[in-house]
Amino acid sequence: MARLLCLLAALLLPLPASAQVMLSFQSFNGSMFGGRFPHTFVVLQGTLEATGAKIDENYGYSAKSATPAVLAGPVEAIVMVEPPKYVTGTNRHFTVPISDATYWAIRAEVAKWRDAPGKQYRLDQHNCVSFVGRIAQLAGIVVDYPKGLMRKPKAWLNHIAALNPQLGAKPIK
Repeated sequence: MARLLCLLAALLLPLPASAQVMLSFQSFNGSMFGGRFPHTFVVLQGTLEATGAKIDENYGYSAKSATPAVLAGPVEAIVMVEPPKYVTGTNRHFTVPISDATYWAIRAEVAKWRDAPGKQYRLDQHNCVSFVGRIAQLAGIVVDYPKGLMRKPKAWLNHIAALNPQLGAKPIK
């Protein structure tokens, strides 16, 4: 009888939550009047399995300065980290769990883009969409870059969600 009670107690006790980092794909609608252009970025939140370290990070890629030079050719780039208030006011398109190894691969990719020398940002080829697309690929998400969506982060993430029905994401209007 004691064994039965122990077994029942073990089954009824809550198990600790497994450590996991979640990777979310966000967009910001942007507005010329609001001072920010449309943008996409990623959010990493959770706990690393190996160490138990808490993760709460976000990364986006942009031109260092929003000037007319962006329209003319390559300009200096920056990897941006947004304040929490900004993140909560954006569109979350979908979220996927990632392994510790994928988390570290994403961090290495962020460093690669951040530390690239020279003028790397190109509005129609090497922008926030291509940055977030590369991170999506590291997480096993199918990605492509239709020319008409390179300046439309929200529409592009809706497109990526449609390419990956396993994400269960609904388009954001």
